[in-house]
Order: sequence, then structure tokens, then C-alpha cells
Amino acid sequence: MGLGVLLVMLLAACTASVPDAAEDWPAPSLDRPVVDVAFDTAPDLASATGTETVRFTPDRQVCELVFRNWPNKPTAARAGSALEITSARVGDTVLAPQIAPDPTLVTLPLSACVPAGTAITADLTFRLTLGKDSGERVGYSPATGTAWFGTAFPLLAWVRGEGWVRDAAVDLYGETATSEDAALTLSVTAAEGQEVVATGTATGTTTPAPGRVTHQFTAEAVRDAAVSVGAYAVTTREVRGVRVHVATPRSGSRATGDEWIDELDLALERHGALLGAYPYPDLTATIVPTQTDGVEFPMALQFADDRRAEIPGLVAHELAHQWFYSLVGNDQARDPWLDEAFATWAQALATGQEDRYRLDRIPRGLRGRTGEPMEYWARTGDFTRYVRGVYDQGAAALLEARRRAGADRFDAAVRAYLQDNAHRVAGPAEVAAAFRDVPEALEALRDAGALPAG
Repeated sequence: MGLGVLLVMLLAACTASVPDAAEDWPAPSLDRPVVDVAFDTAPDLASATGTETVRFTPDRQVCELVFRNWPNKPTAARAGSALEITSARVGDTVLAPQIAPDPTLVTLPLSACVPAGTAITADLTFRLTLGKDSGERVGYSPATGTAWFGTAFPLLAWVRGEGWVRDAAVDLYGETATSEDAALTLSVTAAEGQEVVATGTATGTTTPAPGRVTHQFTAEAVRDAAVSVGAYAVTTREVRGVRVHVATPRSGSRATGDEWIDELDLALERHGALLGAYPYPDLTATIVPTQTDGVEFPMALQFADDRRAEIPGLVAHELAHQWFYSLVGNDQARDPWLDEAFATWAQALATGQEDRYRLDRIPRGLRGRTGEPMEYWARTGDFTRYVRGVYDQGAAALLEARRRAGADRFDAAVRAYLQDNAHRVAGPAEVAAAFRDVPEALEALRDAGALPAG
């Protein structure tokens, strides 16, 4: 999520040249999951029904399938959102969903265990309910005739080398989803005249019934997805080789679609110089009237309808997640610092606000806690403590490490981390490996509690 008010300033600290937009990242795994999701939205945008087909090949024996229904997490559920798997089967075998005490965790026991290396195809149907005027990533606004929903289908909770991910859905705003990259086909059926933007590249439309239009999207390798439907004005422009689409409510917004694209253009330039080329062909951003910050998804962002002065920092932070979380994934419940600290670090450099993030400004009770999981931060229910302990302290540690090591050495190690872990789910061990020849960075991260001592 984005942080506070930041002003656009020159990027004095970034010494690398702007990369060619055609720069190649490592290819995604050939045996990554293949996911086909279809939403059929209600005319009033308060709900949707859906179908999902998941084809994946586990790298160890499995006796069950595990999906996460993230609209059921506490903060979203209180706003009225919900996701229910209404049917499931593998081949001709019907599976009975088992809901854990954690309502986001759904287990589908298999009739027989499946050996490692054996492909599994699961077919699901589901129903999605959107919370009215929700401030979360799932919701709809009757006043503006718009709806937005991210991580709003049953998400396969598999990570190669680890197995099923069952982290608790804590009662705290913030991300806790973890999943592998997948090849995605996404379709969204909505009323004629309603705009649809989503994760992926638009591939066309069909008319399944009078007054209904199905919008189709594909993505080569994404670990999550977001959709926006309704009375939006969509502004599209190609910048730096990226097709950028911004959806603003037709009822009005503080900044125009072109103004948002201008900021995204600037952030794409500065992040590209620091981190490497933006990893996808398209980028979608939706302005959500009831949100107060921002949320990231692969190839898609949700932004609050912010005042003009607040937009640069918000854009720089959420866009940085396209490298930290989208390209290189992490277990967001276990290691939230891995995406949030790095995104805040990149944001600080892109906006010239390095002095905002200093270790001596971190409250004493939070020092050395950067690496704590979401469960730790949820115990007090204080989101500000989480922001100060993870976002601010993590970014401060990274900036201090960069100062000690020198920008060139440090930035090269970050780019190596991204290259080595692209399309994977990384952990603190992978960060330590990337910085093994930069001991100053390891020391700063250990002092902040991001990496284990020793």
C-alpha cells in the first residue's frame, strides 16, 4: 500500500541509465499453473458469479487442493465482501470444500493422493459479493456506478519447493496473499456500456446475450489479478513501450486520466533506471472513490482519489510493487517487508525523499522488528505500528545499506536479486544471497531485524 504525501523531485541518487524497454527478464517456468477465470457481474455491480479452471503440476505428492478466498479476510468481510466456492471437481470427481476456522482457507480433499509431477485439473464455480462503498480491494460504489475487485477468485495457494501456503488471514489492513506465477486467461461479462479494465492484455470482446458484453484478457505470468467494471472513463496511452490504461469514475475525480498517466510515465522512467525495464506489456490503474491509499496487483493498481500533491508518492510506491511482489513474489504474511520495504525504498529514491526514512526516527519499541510476520503486527491492530516497523524501518535500513555500500554496488545487488528470482516466490535467504558480496547491506538489514543475525 502507498504511504503519505510525497512531492515529485529529481532523482539525484540514481546513476544507472534508462533501460531499453525490450530488455528481457528470465522466462517464467514452463510448468507454471494455467488459470482460466470468468466473472459474470450483476447489473447493479453488487455481486458476480464465476467459473475457474486450474491446471498445475505439483512438485511433491498432494492429497488435497488448497485455495484462498481472500475477500473473506476480516477487513474485507466487515465491509460486506465475501467469496464462496459453490462447486468443485477434478475430472468427474466432485470435491467437497472444507472451510477452516480461517474463512479464507478452503481445502478440497482428493479421492486419492497424486504423485509429484502429475498434472491436476480442477474446475470450480464461485460467487463473489462486493462490499458497498468498501475501502478495501473488493467493493462497489452505487453513487458512481463503479466496482473494483482484486484477488477476488479462489487463489491456488501452491508454492514450488514449499507446498501449500496456509498463513493466517490477520485482522489488519495489508496484503497476506501468496501464490505462484500462472498463465492467466481472464474474461469479464458486464452490461453493455460498462467499461472493463483488468490485469492482462485485452484480446477482444464477444456478445453472449443481448445487452451483455464479455471482455477478454490474457497474461503470460501473473500471480494475482484485479478487475474494475462500471461507469468509468478510460484513458489509454503508450509510454516507454508500455500500454497504460487509467480508469476514472465518469462522475468525476480530482485528477484526470492523463494526469495520472503523466505520473506513471515519470515513475516508469525512474524505476526503470533503478530496477530494470517494467516487466509487462500493459499497466492498468483504477481510481477508487472510497479508498484512502493504494493497492497493487500484477499489471494493475488501485489508487485513492487523492489530491494532486499526494499522487507522486502513491504512484511511485504502488508501481514499485510491479518488481517487488509481482515479478519477484514473496510470502506476504510471513515476510511482508520483502515487498513493502523494497517498494518504499524505490519510492523514496524516485521522489527524492530519502531523508523521510531514517533509522533514528523509528520508535524504540519497533527497532529490529522489520522481519516480523503479519501475525505479529496484527496483535495490536495498529496499522500505524506496522507501517512504521516494516515500511519505514525497512526502507530506512535499505537506504542506510545503500549509503554504506555505495549506490552502484547496492543497486547492482538489487538488480541481481530481481534477475535471479524473477517469476519465483523469494524469501529472506534469497535477499541474503544477493547481498553476499555487500556485507555493509547485510549488516544494516540484520540490525533492522529483516535478516537473521549471524
